[in-house]
Formats: sequence, C-alpha cells, structure tokens
Amino acid sequence: MDKYELQKLRDLPIEGVAERLGLRVKMHKSLCPFHDDHHASLSFCTRNNTFRCFVCGAHGGTIDLAIRLLPYGGRSGGGSFKEACKWLADSHNVILDEWKPTTEKAFTETKTFDASRYEGFFLRPWLSDEARKFLFDERRLDPRVISWCRVSSWRDRNGVNWLQIPYYNVDGKLIGVQNRNLQKGASPRFKFPYGSQCSIYNLQIVKRLKAGDELWIAEGCSDTWSLLSSGRKAIAIPSATLLSPKDKELLSSLSSSLLLKWNMYPDKDAPGERLFLQLKEILPDLQHHQLPVDCKDFSDYYVQLKSQ
Repeated sequence: MDKYELQKLRDLPIEGVAERLGLRVKMHKSLCPFHDDHHASLSFCTRNNTFRCFVCGAHGGTIDLAIRLLPYGGRSGGGSFKEACKWLADSHNVILDEWKPTTEKAFTETKTFDASRYEGFFLRPWLSDEARKFLFDERRLDPRVISWCRVSSWRDRNGVNWLQIPYYNVDGKLIGVQNRNLQKGASPRFKFPYGSQCSIYNLQIVKRLKAGDELWIAEGCSDTWSLLSSGRKAIAIPSATLLSPKDKELLSSLSSSLLLKWNMYPDKDAPGERLFLQLKEILPDLQHHQLPVDCKDFSDYYVQLKSQ
C-alpha cells in the first residue's frame, strides 16, 4: 500500500469512521472509549480530521482510531496497522489497488483498467448456487434486474464465492468491476481490479431516462437492485463516505439537463443522513423518504415488503 492509498483512508470523515466503530457522535463529541468516561470528553476536529480526548490524552486520525477500537482475532483493540487499514477499506468501499509493481520503472508507468480482461464475464453472466441463494432467496430480487445489471459470480482458488459486479459509464462502456465476498463476515469484503472506476453505479440507465422521470439514489449496489426490483429507476453512490467532486458534477449535469425528480431512502445511520445532506446541496429538490423503524436500509425494507 503506497502513500496515496493510505491518504484515501486518512481522508475518510473521522466522525463517520467513529460511528461505524460504534461510537455515538453528537456535536463533534462522544464518550471516550479509552477510559471510564461519563461526560463526552472525546472531541472530533473535522477540519483536521482527527480525534482527541482531553482527559486521557488519546488522539490520532482514522487509522489510529480503528487500530485501538476494532477487535482482532478475539482480542479487543491493539490491532495491527495493516488490519486497521483493511477494515477501513472494506467497510467504506475504498478502492485499493491489487496490482503492485516490483521495479522502479514500473512505478513510473501509468496502468489503467483493462476492460477486455473482464467483458467476457458479463456477456453471458454465470451465477453459482451461492450467488442465486443470496440474490433470489435472501434478497428476493427480480432475476430480470440482475440480468439487466449483468451481475455474475466466480469461485476463487480457495473455494470462496464472489459476486462480480460491473460498473458502466453513461455510454455503456465497462469502466470497473467490484467483487463482493459472499462468505458472511469474511475479509476482505470487497476486491477491485487495478484501475477500476467504481463511482456512480448503474449509469447505463441514464440513456433510458426522459425529462421529468423519477430517479432514486441508493447507497451501494444492493439497494439499487432492490429499488429496481420494486419498479423504480435507480442509481447508487458506492458509499456514504465516497461522494467525489466528479460524481457531484455528473449528478448536477443530469439534474439540469433532464429535470429529473430525485428521491432517496437514506440508510438509517449517521453516514447515510450525512450523504443525503451532501446530495441535497447539489440536488435541492431531492426528496427524503423515511424507512420503517426496524429497517436499516432499503434492501431490508424491500425484503420486508416481499415477505408480507
């Protein structure tokens, strides 16, 4: 992992990381987990993206927080730097390069995503029994949606099953692949081929939109599949912490050119609500739809509706 990849992890919003680690952040403060705290002495500085406790002295950034709070291999806290980085990348859908050059010359070469290596997988998508169980039995998704999105699967040399999810640009060109581990609780949860551009998901639907259409914004592929299966047109931001300037520009352009009616079911957590507020700045007409109390995201809600 080079310094640029580490910077991606250090730039993750510190309060969002804290909440995913189980801390309750309010007004940039929370109870400090590093001592017996009853007065919310752990403070977060969003400007410097750091935390500090003014009682026990604990301080640092996103990686330091993950090292100290995550349980590793049955031990609580005290994890390694590498383990913390892996968790941050997996839990926030941060793309870390799989390929690593071994020579000085290779470091100077620009290597991009090689779509030709992966296009064949999605011409005739294959789904393993494990993938079908996850998509159709557990998630209750419409097979036509999975076919439209060209979701495929594969099994690695260790027998682990992965979903293989293609990302296309507006013109239908393959620009990236996300591999999702189907083994519950396994790490890593995601893998990305070198150079994958996995930003806004399901952009190929844009060609089918008409002026005034409703378009739903989801957080992640699974919620997109559920929205599509419920009869809605949808795209997705890959993660609540990964709304890039380029994505904002694209959404703003779509909004102005097609006069779309924007809708969203934010995930029921602080990062989800924060993502909604970020999108609301770009899309002032974005409508907030509330999930039921017992549903953490739209995928949960969709399964609940299908079970009734």
